[in-house]
Amino acid sequence: MAVKTNAMRILDKLKISYQVHEYPHGDEAVDGVTVAQLLGQDVSSVYKTLVTRGASSPEKAYYVFVIPVYAELDLKACARAVKEKSVEMIHVKEINSITGYIRGGCSPVGMKKHFDTVFHEDIQSLDTVMVSGGKIGIQIELAPSDLLAATDGKTCDIIKHE
Repeated sequence: MAVKTNAMRILDKLKISYQVHEYPHGDEAVDGVTVAQLLGQDVSSVYKTLVTRGASSPEKAYYVFVIPVYAELDLKACARAVKEKSVEMIHVKEINSITGYIRGGCSPVGMKKHFDTVFHEDIQSLDTVMVSGGKIGIQIELAPSDLLAATDGKTCDIIKHE
């Protein structure tokens, strides 16, 4: 693979090993469940990165939540996890200016700035996890402990349950 993304450069710098997986795509983002299927992976081990804005802080802080691709964020649980009154999803058009990434290629590693990052707690039960490599069509697979270390992330139950 010729292209090194910012996420990969950071993992290399941290001496964290990862595996790159590429999947076929057009110019548009592909939903995470489809990505998991294209890569022959279980949907519980492929995670998506979602960015929110805190409502209560004066500076409207941003928070990153990383959950299995099949799941939906529980915004109330997310707010509790980051000690905010509430959080809301950012608009798609804001993704690049806030994170440096584009929709469908947003990695929890290597955003423009460091944001508090929370992973769904199930990540701890996995041997490896897959997240966006920082570009549409590229996923990176690594140990959850390494991903948590690279993002200074924490874990919490942040998905909706039926």
